[in-house]
Amino acid sequence: MRIAVLTGGGDVPGLNPCIKAIVTSAVGNGWEVLGFRRGWAGPLHYDPDGDSEQPRWLEPLTLGKVRIIDRTGGTFLHTSRTNPGRIKLDDEPEFLAGKLAEGPEPGTVDATGHILRVLESLAIDALVPIGGDDTLSYAAHLARQGFPVVAIPKTMDNDVHGTDYCIGFSTAVTRSVEFIQALRTPAGSHERIAVIELFGRNSGETALIAGYLSDADRVVISEVPCDVDRLAELVMADRNANPSHYAIVVVSEGARLSGGKTIESGEPDAYGHLKLGNIGSVLADALKARTGVATITQQIAYLMRSGIPDSLDRMVAVSFGALAVQMLQQGVTGIMLALRDGSYTTASIENCVGGIKRVDVAEFYDSSQYKPRIRHVLGKPMFLY
Repeated sequence: MRIAVLTGGGDVPGLNPCIKAIVTSAVGNGWEVLGFRRGWAGPLHYDPDGDSEQPRWLEPLTLGKVRIIDRTGGTFLHTSRTNPGRIKLDDEPEFLAGKLAEGPEPGTVDATGHILRVLESLAIDALVPIGGDDTLSYAAHLARQGFPVVAIPKTMDNDVHGTDYCIGFSTAVTRSVEFIQALRTPAGSHERIAVIELFGRNSGETALIAGYLSDADRVVISEVPCDVDRLAELVMADRNANPSHYAIVVVSEGARLSGGKTIESGEPDAYGHLKLGNIGSVLADALKARTGVATITQQIAYLMRSGIPDSLDRMVAVSFGALAVQMLQQGVTGIMLALRDGSYTTASIENCVGGIKRVDVAEFYDSSQYKPRIRHVLGKPMFLY
């Protein structure tokens, strides 16, 4: 059997251990493994009529190649935000010019026929894509075309629908808690309000859990619009009650002020998303205007996804990698691997496009106080979701 692996979307700690586990398990079965480089851009740019060796886009994965990759973070296969079903004409590979079907929008083309031809030409029996909801949505599209797929969810936002846990989430929370706690030093020294912005487009789960564990004074999440006047009153009360005379506010990048919109900029990416960010600065300026207290603004941003994975992410990554091969060994495809109620399981790959996973506000958040409020712990999974 010959399988292929790719990693798409944002990198997270745990991808390399997952790739290594897939290769180790597959080679143990006597299988071959190929790695598409740069996510879906790999099969998109691979020319089945060109040279057989195209190392920029394809790499055979052997035990020797993956021996030490689990010692580093990120993905050694590299990644991209490429959607083969929606390629802008400017991004169309030259050798495919004029050969692809029309895309879903004017000025785009659909390379799905080419992707399937590449997989056939390379005699690939099954594909293991590792990614978030965007990357896996295209994997689901391939599965609908009849190609065997076993998908692995990863994203530090932990917002892939159909699984309680995604590779990268634990490390992102760990990094965030460390930096939030460290920022107490300058905030306290200067008696300021610190506004700390974390990644989180649709789901405020990362900010909620990081704020909860670091005991931040207030947490503003993507799901609940923020009334700045109300937040300013609460934060000033927090600052006045603190012997060191400072306050900590954590905010999701996808959060918005009451009556306003999510702050976005730039051109849409391959999946139609604009770039998020800068809500921390906007919120900090608004708080300063209402309180007269100087602020510290910090985007943790890519530091959340930097470095090696923590032990939990390593455990999940290795387990997902081994489970993917086990499912293929049993002939089970068209699935996404998942963790539910603390147990490894599988779900239809359609789950990843079945909705947007968001914080259960009624169960985990006090909207009037802008604080995590965990109403019930008994019976909840380890990360409460």
